[in-house]
This record gives sequence, C-alpha cells and structure tokens, in this order.
Amino acid sequence: MEVALAFERVASWWERRFDPDEALRKADAVRRQFRVKARKVAASLPFAEDLLAAYYCAFDRETPMPVKAALVGALAYFVLPFDFAPDMLPLLGFTDDAAVLAAAIRMVAGHIRDNHREAARRVLARWR
Repeated sequence: MEVALAFERVASWWERRFDPDEALRKADAVRRQFRVKARKVAASLPFAEDLLAAYYCAFDRETPMPVKAALVGALAYFVLPFDFAPDMLPLLGFTDDAAVLAAAIRMVAGHIRDNHREAARRVLARWR
C-alpha cells in the first residue's frame, strides 16, 4: 500500500507544469546548502573532486538544461540530510551519495570539462 502511495506522489509530481522560477529557487537552495556541507566533509571524501566538478558544471551557464537538472538532482541528494544511508554512519554514510553522483556524472560526462575539474582541484587544495 505504501508503495502505491509513493508512486502516486511521484506521478502527480511528474504531471505538474514546469515552473522555471521554482526550479531556480530550488537550485539556489542546493547551491547554498552544498557549499556548507562540502566545506565540512568534501575534502575528506574520495570522490570530492568529482563532486566539486559536477557542482561547477551544474552551475555553468554553458551547460545544457537537461545536464544541469541531472547534476543538481545528484547534488541535492548529497545535500539532503535524509537519504538511503544516513551520512553519519561510518563507511556506509556516503556510499549512496557516491553512487547517485557517479550515475549522474556517467550520464553527462561529456559536459564536465577540464575547467570544471581544474576549479575543483583548486578549491580542494585550498580546503586541505
């Protein structure tokens, strides 16, 4: 029964009309929350460079909208405190975040350019 209710919520979300203003507000919220969480934990994560490169690609003006949507969704999953494996669990906490990010990056790999990766490396060097 719970699965059916969850599916109905997803289906009703999908049928809603796209509101660009709402999408921009959500992207701005992800951007603010990402910066806070990334500073706390990203430097110690093995996938930190990919995470930051995805961030720079997602908010690059030249990145196509479908690519931005996929990456912002993956970054939002990283930011959300409630996910499949809570981030405070040792060893398992960020595995689901890494899997979601890896899937998104694999889908849009051609759009993550060298300048995104270079910016990620510079930020990581400063944080470490």
